[in-house]
Amino acid sequence: MVAVIIFAVSMAALAQFALYYWRATISGVASHAISDRIRVAAGITHAMIGARDFHNIIVLNHLSPDLRGPNGAFRAIRAYYSVVEKLGRIAPGISRWADAEMTTCSRYVAVLMDQHLERNMACAAQVRGI
Repeated sequence: MVAVIIFAVSMAALAQFALYYWRATISGVASHAISDRIRVAAGITHAMIGARDFHNIIVLNHLSPDLRGPNGAFRAIRAYYSVVEKLGRIAPGISRWADAEMTTCSRYVAVLMDQHLERNMACAAQVRGI
């Protein structure tokens, strides 16, 4: 019985650490600069990418070809965004936190899409040069 309790506590601590690490990785990527090319391609007219721009960037992801296969589905970040969005609606007290988290998710996806478009443009330039 004691072994089961120790195992359960260890798994909970490991899951918490994994979540914090994943969240820190997302914040690190989201802090990079985002080019105007993404804003124009996603139809974002304002200067800063916000929480409500997430869906526009996901649509852009669906419209751009992936040269490496179906690796860029953003399943985990989309699930996280959805959960945080629902929590922000249910509990108004955490709506500020939820908005900040959704903005981080939007910026994260925008940075990755910017890198994706850069790779596609480099590949196209290479093909034209052949």
